[in-house]
Amino acid sequence: MSDRVFLCRCEDVALSDLDHALAAGLSTIEEIKRYTGLGTGPCQGKECVSALACALVRRGIVAPERLRPFTARPPVEQVSFGALATVPDPFIDPSPPEHATGEPGGEPSGEEAREP
Repeated sequence: MSDRVFLCRCEDVALSDLDHALAAGLSTIEEIKRYTGLGTGPCQGKECVSALACALVRRGIVAPERLRPFTARPPVEQVSFGALATVPDPFIDPSPPEHATGEPGGEPSGEEAREP
């Protein structure tokens, strides 16, 4: 059994990762998020930000009234899994899809070549 204590299960951020962040001089939730990835998984911090906040207060890093949540950056619009599944993998097929260029592997032609 592992002796790791996780703060963020979505992104596998452990208490030892917090120790490294604090040793690097980081002290805000935003800085720690950017350094460790905490809060950037599927839950978007709903499960882990409170644990981080408690750890920072317990260690005397920040007073409770000075805590600020990290900056949320949700997608501009919803994207379905179906839409993501149809995107070609550039590492498997580096040529653009036929419907985007008018012909396989070619340059845009016709309407696709013009700016809207």
